[in-house]
Amino acid sequence: QVQLVESGGGSVQAGGSLRLSCVASGYTYNSNYMGWFRQAPGKEREGLAAIYTGGGSTYYADSVKARFTISQDNAKNTVYLQMNSLKPEDTAMYYCAARRGHSYLSLSPEAYYYWGQGTQVTVSS
Repeated sequence: QVQLVESGGGSVQAGGSLRLSCVASGYTYNSNYMGWFRQAPGKEREGLAAIYTGGGSTYYADSVKARFTISQDNAKNTVYLQMNSLKPEDTAMYYCAARRGHSYLSLSPEAYYYWGQGTQVTVSS
């Protein structure tokens, strides 16, 4: 059974940083595609960053690529999202997701099959 468990969310002031972690279990972690998404109340789920765990290729949404960094630790089956210079508009539930049987990076939520339970990020002004 595939499980994705996020952690690292919390409350920070604007300008601060957080690092989110996503540990994958029961999943063929190596050489696969994983991503980070967020969803604020009343808004659609938004793709932020994706990574190919087999080689480290990454892909970012324009809205975050100057501030967020996706990375991996294959020894720990873990993907990270480092978030810097946080803004109040970054407040949302953040989700980790994993693809199944595909071969390209994507930020579309519909492209992902497995999802974590989410971790809340709140940024105050």
